Amino acid sequence: SVRRVEDITEALWGSKVSPATISELNKKAYVHIEDWRNRPLQGGRYPYIYVDGIYLRRNWGGEYENVSVLVAIAVNEDGFREVLGAAEGMKEDKASWVNFFQWLRGRGLDGVKLIVGDKCMGMLEAVGEVFPDAKYQRCTVHFYRNVFSVVPKSKVKIVAKMLKAIHAQESKKASREKAKAVVAELRAMKLKEAAKKVEDGIEETLTYCDFPSEHWTRIRTNNVIERLNREIRRRTRVVGTFPDGNSALMLVCARLRHVAGTQWGCKKYMNMKHLEAVMDDASIAG
Repeated sequence: SVRRVEDITEALWGSKVSPATISELNKKAYVHIEDWRNRPLQGGRYPYIYVDGIYLRRNWGGEYENVSVLVAIAVNEDGFREVLGAAEGMKEDKASWVNFFQWLRGRGLDGVKLIVGDKCMGMLEAVGEVFPDAKYQRCTVHFYRNVFSVVPKSKVKIVAKMLKAIHAQESKKASREKAKAVVAELRAMKLKEAAKKVEDGIEETLTYCDFPSEHWTRIRTNNVIERLNREIRRRTRVVGTFPDGNSALMLVCARLRHVAGTQWGCKKYMNMKHLEAVMDDASIAG
């Protein structure tokens, strides 16, 4: 905030910087961030995309409400992680996701094979519309949490072991068979709601099996974006409530830009030769 910056400058230099100067500096920073946010995507093809929505609080006409910032991260064809972009989504509905995906595609997003994220009907419908050839992988960690929501605390540990065993199999066929056994076991434990969630949702958590096994652990969860989200929340918690959606978006983008310039974005995340080797496989070519 302006007040906070004034206090810091007074402590450092014995005099305050005027609110007008601070506002002018903010405007200049916003221009740089906005330029970065709208830059052309030049990483070639982006086979793996991770998406999520971050909810922050803003003051709108004297009333407090949540604003959603949609974030997308990718692994490019050279195997490096790249922040694709962030945009204000208002809420995570289909229209917001369609606009977000079309904006990314307009900036050069191409070659998408897999989109990883939590289950959100608006997002799923938008993927089908904007990237019809891409597959969807439901984050297994979010899937587990959804199952745990109907499991007594005393049984969460044992159910977690059962669920992890499904995704520890060496093939999709073996995972499906294990899932059937887990469903039967959950019913025997009188956990009918949990059994139904596993039965209904397991298939969309197994899409990763259609891709190189060397990539499985990194494409079946949204962990790569969750870690960034934690860093963003740590920073935004200091601010509390934002005056508007744009200021929230600018702070999120500033943090994303900073992280992208560190070792996070400079260290190879995957060996994409494994994907190239199976590109002709019908299960991926679709």
